[in-house]
Amino acid sequence: MKLHICAIGKLRKGPEKALIDDYLDRAGKTGRALGLGPCTLHEAEDKKGGGMAAEAELLSRMIPEGAALVCLDERGKLMTSPDFADQLARWRDDGIRDAAFVIGGADGIDPALRARADLSISFGKMVWPHMLARAMLSEQLYRAATILAGSPYHRV
Repeated sequence: MKLHICAIGKLRKGPEKALIDDYLDRAGKTGRALGLGPCTLHEAEDKKGGGMAAEAELLSRMIPEGAALVCLDERGKLMTSPDFADQLARWRDDGIRDAAFVIGGADGIDPALRARADLSISFGKMVWPHMLARAMLSEQLYRAATILAGSPYHRV
């Protein structure tokens, strides 16, 4: 199952980009034998300032047809890392070819796009900067692969 991070905003060179690239590379290498990956980052900017609806259109173009859709949203479900890994494994085992993780712009994700989601997840009750949310998601994708591989990276 291919993994896609679909995000509003372009990541510039710097420590966040280096961290995200590292985790996505690790996730791809670890997940390959498990049928997870590669992990790809798709980015777009709403240069016309059309708000959430325009951003939702840009995001929708990035989501592969038939993909399991996951929205990162402060109102989303709180999950443990093993539960997250199990969900990815279920989708993979059910023959889902792609999973798309959507990160909206500063105002969040348009309600119509959120309504289409198979799952909405939250990284806690606090709101995180969008670039940091990408890094956290990238790490969790890597962590999920290591959990499914039985690696000691995730310690309980």
